[in-house]
Amino acid sequence: MGCGCSKLSVCCWGSEITEPVLETHSVENEEKNELDLPAFHEYTVEQLRTATSGFAVENIVSEHGEKAPNVVYKGKLENQRRIAVKRFNRSAWPDARQFLEEARAVGQLRNIRLANLLGCCCEGDERLLVAEYMPNDTLAKHLFHWETQPMKWAMRLRVALYLAQALEYCTSKGRALYHDLNAYRIVFDDDGNPRLSCFGMMKNSRDGKSYSTNLAFTPPEYLRTGRVTAESVMYSFGTLLLDLLSGKHIPPSHALDLIRDRNLQMLTDSCLEGQFSNDEGTELVRLASRCLQYEPRERPNPKSLVAALVPLQKDTEVASHVLMGIPHGAAALPNLSPLGEACVRKDLTAIHEILESIGYKDDEGAATELSFQMWTNQMQETLNSKKKGDVAFSHKDFRAAIECYTQFIDVGTMVSPTVFARRSLSYVMSDMPQEALNDASQAQVISPVWHIASYLQAAALFALRRDDEAQVALKEGCVLESKKNATA
Repeated sequence: MGCGCSKLSVCCWGSEITEPVLETHSVENEEKNELDLPAFHEYTVEQLRTATSGFAVENIVSEHGEKAPNVVYKGKLENQRRIAVKRFNRSAWPDARQFLEEARAVGQLRNIRLANLLGCCCEGDERLLVAEYMPNDTLAKHLFHWETQPMKWAMRLRVALYLAQALEYCTSKGRALYHDLNAYRIVFDDDGNPRLSCFGMMKNSRDGKSYSTNLAFTPPEYLRTGRVTAESVMYSFGTLLLDLLSGKHIPPSHALDLIRDRNLQMLTDSCLEGQFSNDEGTELVRLASRCLQYEPRERPNPKSLVAALVPLQKDTEVASHVLMGIPHGAAALPNLSPLGEACVRKDLTAIHEILESIGYKDDEGAATELSFQMWTNQMQETLNSKKKGDVAFSHKDFRAAIECYTQFIDVGTMVSPTVFARRSLSYVMSDMPQEALNDASQAQVISPVWHIASYLQAAALFALRRDDEAQVALKEGCVLESKKNATA
C-alpha cells in the first residue's frame, strides 16, 4: 500500500487516495444520440391513467405496493414507449409552480447512466412524474433478495462505477443533490446495466424530508441541520459501497467498527468467496470509509470516485446481462406458448385459430349477455352486431368482422377485451397494422394482465416492421402468461 502500515489499517482508509493518472471514462456525452429520448413533456392525468390501465394495482412496481405514500406504476404510452409513473400523495407538492419548475429542470438531464425523466403531470391535486421504465428490478432486489444467483464481484464494481458516473454527470449539470440515495434508487435496464433513478432528484413531499430510510443510515449533518448537501450524497454513496461489499444493509457505524478492528472478512459477502483479492476488497473499503467521514469536507467528490473506481473494474468485455444472468434477446423468450410462437413466426392463420378456440372465456363475464339489464331494442342490436362479428371472424371475413365489432364497440354498453383482440387481428389481416396496435393496446387497458393483448401488440408491431418493440411485447406476453399459469 506504500505507507508502511498493515494492509487493513485505518491509516490507509482515512488518508487521501493517490489518484491514478489515467483518462477516466466520462459519460457526459456518451451515447447521447443513442438514447432516442423525446423532449420533456407535460402529460394529462387521463393520458397517464390510460397508460397504467387506470393506475391498476397489477402495474405497481414500487416497494410496499399501494400502501406506500408515493406509488410507482409501470405503463405504456400510445406510441408503445414503456414508462414508470410516480404518483405522489395528495399532500405532496402543494405549490404547483414549484413542482413544475423542479420537474422541468430534472427533465433537461439526459444520460445513459440515468433512468431519465420524460415528463410530468400537474392537474388539480395530482402530481406525477414520468420516467424511462427499467424492467430488471432494483439493486436492493439483486443484492438483498436474489433468487437465482448472487451478484458477482465484477458486476458490483460496475454498479459502483456507473453510479459514480451518474452522480458526476448530474453534478456537472448543476444537480448535485440527490434525496435518499439507496439500493432501491438504482434500477437495471433491458441490457442489465444499472441506472440511477431520476425520481430521487426531487423531494418526496412538502415537508422537505429527504431521507425515508432508517436514521442509522442518514448523514450525520442531515440529523443536525435537516438539509441535504452534495457531501450528504457522498455519505449515502459510502453506504451503497458497503451494501455492495457485504450483500447486506449494514449500518455505517457498525461497518466502521469492523473496519477499525480490521475485520474485512466479517464485512464481505460470503457469496463472493474467491472472486476478488484482499487488495481489491481493501480498496473498496477504503473508498467507502472516505465517503463516510464524519466531516463533510473530508469526503470525496464524484469525479474522484470515478477516478478511483475505473482501475478496479474487472471483466469489462462481458456484457452486464451476462454477469447478471438476465435472459436477453431470444433467450428472454424461453417457453413460448403456441400463441407466442405463432406471433414469432408471424403466422396470422395460427393466431386466428387460437383466438377462435379461446372464445370469450377470458372476458370474466364482461361481455356475457346480462340477464338483469333492461332489454331494449338497442341492447338487442348491440348483441346481434357482436354475434355477426363472431360469425364473420370465424369465416375469415375480416372486413365484415371489423364493421360488426365496431358497431358493438361504438355503442359502449358493454366492454369486452376479446372483441378488441378479435378486431385487432382482423385489422392485421386487412393490412391495417396501426389500427390493430391501437385495439391490442386498448384490450390491455381493459385487462392489464391479459397476455393475449401483449401478444397481439407484438403481431401488430411486427406488421409495422417495429421488430425491437415487438420483441419487448412478446417478452411481456410470455411473462404474463407464465404468471397466469403459475396461479392456475
